[in-house]
Amino acid sequence: MCSPVQLLRPLLLRLCLVMSVVWMTTFSSSSATVPNITCHSWGNFRLNQMYRPGDVVFGGLFESHFLTEFPDLSFTSEPEQPRCERLDPAGFQVAQTMAFAIKEINRDPSLLPNITLGYHLYDNCMKLAVAFRAAMALISGTGGTFSHLDCAGIPPVLGIVGDPGSTHSIAISRVLGLFRVPLVSYYATCSCLSNKQEYPSFFRTIPSDAFQVKAMIQILQRFHWTWVGLLVSDDDYGLYAAHIFHMEMSQYGCIAFHEILPRDNSQAQVRRIVATILRSTARVIVVFSPSSYLLPLADELVMQQVKERQWIASEAWATSSAFQKTKLLPILGGTLGIAIRRGEIPGLREFLLRLRPDSHPDNNMVTMFWKETFGCQFQQLAAGNDIQTCTGQEDLETADSVYSDVSNLRAAYNVYKAVYALAHALHNLLSCEQGKGPFAGNTCAELHTLQPWQLLYYLERVNFTTHYGDRVSFDENGDALAIYDVLNWQAAPDGTIQPVTVGTYDEAIPGTDKLTLDSNRIFWNFKSKTPPRSVCSEPCPPGTRRTTRKGEPVCCFDCLPCADGEISNTTDSSECYRCPPDFWSNEAQDSCEPKPVEFLSFEEPLGVCLTVTSLLGVCVCLAVLSVFARHRSTPVVRANNSELSFLLLLALVLCFLCAVLFIGQPQQWACQLRHVVFGLAFALCISCILVKTIVVVMAFRATLPDNNVMRWFGAAQQRGTVLVFTAVQASICVVWLTTAPPTPYKNTHYQNSRIIWECAVGSVTGFGCVLGYISLLASVCFLLAFLARKLPDTFNEAKFITFSMLIFCTVWITFVPAYVSSPGKYTVAVEIFAILASSFGLLVAIFVPKLCIILLYPDKNTKQAMMGRPTSK
Repeated sequence: MCSPVQLLRPLLLRLCLVMSVVWMTTFSSSSATVPNITCHSWGNFRLNQMYRPGDVVFGGLFESHFLTEFPDLSFTSEPEQPRCERLDPAGFQVAQTMAFAIKEINRDPSLLPNITLGYHLYDNCMKLAVAFRAAMALISGTGGTFSHLDCAGIPPVLGIVGDPGSTHSIAISRVLGLFRVPLVSYYATCSCLSNKQEYPSFFRTIPSDAFQVKAMIQILQRFHWTWVGLLVSDDDYGLYAAHIFHMEMSQYGCIAFHEILPRDNSQAQVRRIVATILRSTARVIVVFSPSSYLLPLADELVMQQVKERQWIASEAWATSSAFQKTKLLPILGGTLGIAIRRGEIPGLREFLLRLRPDSHPDNNMVTMFWKETFGCQFQQLAAGNDIQTCTGQEDLETADSVYSDVSNLRAAYNVYKAVYALAHALHNLLSCEQGKGPFAGNTCAELHTLQPWQLLYYLERVNFTTHYGDRVSFDENGDALAIYDVLNWQAAPDGTIQPVTVGTYDEAIPGTDKLTLDSNRIFWNFKSKTPPRSVCSEPCPPGTRRTTRKGEPVCCFDCLPCADGEISNTTDSSECYRCPPDFWSNEAQDSCEPKPVEFLSFEEPLGVCLTVTSLLGVCVCLAVLSVFARHRSTPVVRANNSELSFLLLLALVLCFLCAVLFIGQPQQWACQLRHVVFGLAFALCISCILVKTIVVVMAFRATLPDNNVMRWFGAAQQRGTVLVFTAVQASICVVWLTTAPPTPYKNTHYQNSRIIWECAVGSVTGFGCVLGYISLLASVCFLLAFLARKLPDTFNEAKFITFSMLIFCTVWITFVPAYVSSPGKYTVAVEIFAILASSFGLLVAIFVPKLCIILLYPDKNTKQAMMGRPTSK
């Protein structure tokens, strides 16, 4: 987006002129000489434009491109100018219509004789920032310098035709209203623009949305459609139209849903809107939106094949060529649309075909159109490449473009009327008789001093009839007379969509029914080939219940799906009934079905992976055990009691095997066995490591003089200590099993729609004592190993034990929050993962270094190496 300074830069030039005039007026009373002061423009925006000079110049703002690419702002240098992409031939045709109208007026001897009209047209690229820049350039001028310090002469433009967008017109009119510059829009329909206090200089040749909504309501009433959906664009046009539609529809029927089309074309939002359409019972959908907002929705409708819907199109897209494609016929065929009045402009097609490019920089829109239409580049741009060179003499009649199609002139016809409205106002202004003028002192305006506010006075009172027979005038709000065509989208011979006029809506018709409609000519895109039925509410099917809507007619009620676990098995039921405890409602919520049972099984991928990992750990332990048994007489194995190493490996085998007990449907025996084996296996494992740690510490103490502590802690004492430590855990398990043992439990509280089989621990205290005792042994072992980690290398096993205990403690500390937060069967998976991770940590940290020495470095597996002595040669 551009900065405020960039937007106001043209206004600063005008401010310079005003300040110069004030300065000159101040010093005019004195004898001082007024110096020659010239204001210089800071710079100009790069805008696409067409220009023709004249005695009086009218400005124009048109949509000739679909997209605008804005540069990135680094705020370290002047940003590049925005670039417009994808020229719209239909939009360029509308802009050319203004040039044709001015040329036609210049040839008319009865309208503005002896005065040549000029034009200065800009492309807004469908972006507010670009449109605002163009509007400021029109009222401020684009000259490089200004030396008319008295602001004499005609302003750069006397009036502006445009902008087609409601949001653009709102922003531009607020500024133009300050200078009383007339703005006559040909396509801005927002009802908010009828407020003359906020937009005193705004006029339009297209009716306000307030009349369009009335026309739509009469179409709905004609076919008894009381239940409709509403889609609107996220801009002033859509939001104001939705507000009026809500008020009008509340007196007749109900709105099923109201969705706002995203301005950023978010696919997620578009898919959500399509899902809403599919869920709704409404078969009639009213859409207030420009085509740019609706194109992504149309693509999604085609992708999901959303058929059997009756679309009601607002004038913003009812005649858009973007939707007249073959692929949209099954989806949007049969659409009823409100279209602005179609008109005939004799001689326009010949004028369009006579267009030729020139090299003048003020007419670059023509050059861009030419390159886009014929896919070529002009000589100075095409040198050195293989792109076709433009000659400027290509035949537009042979080009495949909607530019030359004048069979359906609607927006262009409004532009034609807007230009003639300004011309007639100017003609009346210059035809004023001196002494009978409407301005101060009964004066009239002079050609060389014309001001926009003078033209505004006459524009409010303009009244004439076009060549097509339509009367052009404005009411007190600046709105045109409301006359619409009712279109029906039907299949053309080539398979595309062709809008066919099937009726009219004329606000001038007396009475309440202002709609004239030929129903026999309407194509209904339904299997029945008849108008669809779209009432406020159909009977509620099974699986739903009736609920009235507060503040809406009694005939309007919602069919709400039954809550989870509730069903209704009759049509139009007023209540839903809860299923029995072990049952749950089906997807249709019209019957109760047994709840699915969930547990970690051997058949699912997660259970298979954990089982394979557990068995892999058993195999690795047995492999290490076989290696140690084969090399049991070597110093590495014999060091620090080889029996404890063998016992530790067997304990690790039990740890790996107990993980398998956690998989499968919980049974009474399995629940008790899995926790008992888990507690005993890890108690035995940690006891062995603790005794090995004690042996390391005592062995070091035994090397001190007069210390024979190892005599009292031999192999028998070590085995006894392991047995005692394990027996304590066994006694805890016995008490736990006899008081409150683990039992299978159907958990339906976590997820109501299914039964989660799990093993309840029974006594939380018992389970806590088992874990606490293992934690106590691990903590003592880690503390002793940590204190003994820096003993001489002869007793370096304490380092590996420290690392193994660190892994063990880390795994089980992180296990607690993961266990608590895991849902359903994943709670068991987390517990198995903790068992396997801690077991592998102990196996790798303690035995892999010894295996490396045994298998890879046998020269270090000697008594001399173990004692830290050099090997004799």
